[in-house]
Amino acid sequence: MLTDQELLRYSRQILLQQVDIDGQLKLKNSRVLIVGVGGLGSPVALYLAAAGVGELHLADFDRVDLTNLQRQIIHDTDSVGEHKVDSALRRLSAINPEIKLVAHRSALEADSLADAVAAVDLVLDCCDNFSTREAVNAACVAARKPLVSGAAIRLEGQLSVFDSRQAASPCYHCLYGHGSEEELTCSEAGVSGPLVGLVGSLQALEALKVLAGFGEPLVGRLLLIDAMSTRFRELRVKRDPACSVCGHA
Repeated sequence: MLTDQELLRYSRQILLQQVDIDGQLKLKNSRVLIVGVGGLGSPVALYLAAAGVGELHLADFDRVDLTNLQRQIIHDTDSVGEHKVDSALRRLSAINPEIKLVAHRSALEADSLADAVAAVDLVLDCCDNFSTREAVNAACVAARKPLVSGAAIRLEGQLSVFDSRQAASPCYHCLYGHGSEEELTCSEAGVSGPLVGLVGSLQALEALKVLAGFGEPLVGRLLLIDAMSTRFRELRVKRDPACSVCGHA
């Protein structure tokens, strides 16, 4: 049940007929893993906490750097040098003390990643490197957990939802294969703060849709964002039956 305090806190969201009391209860009973509490993970964590997702698991082994503050809005100047997870926990607890927060302060690898994915209902990939994205995708396919994946570099963003519970859904590997020969990071190529916030906010919205069961999530679709011209483009993505990750799942 929702308490009187929760009914008041989430009242504007509950007013949406697509959410209502039933949807809010689904959010309250949901557990989510956010991999990376940086540029993308900041708005994701803030919005999911504010929306009343009952349990947020935060995974990040990095510490807050001054260069992060241009886009990683969950952290502040006093957080510099602190573990990103600890900085995020403090901010999220202040926003919504009603939810449960679980911290992963070391890198998730092999068994620890599999355990972390198995413990939740949905995963959000908010990291900034291809190898971690591949590992997270493989763990989600193995555990049959939906994955909301976002990326942003320079002035370009991408977003999709991969849901291995659906027979026709591709996985991350179906779309990107083994990646490109050159992998750039924000520290090398630069990135716009508002663009990262936009992609992260859309990731949070897709997560709410999947968890509460409303709308049409971006399964089988890739959203491309061109911030330079403020244009959005959508591509259809099919499952690869020969995919080495989900082809025999």
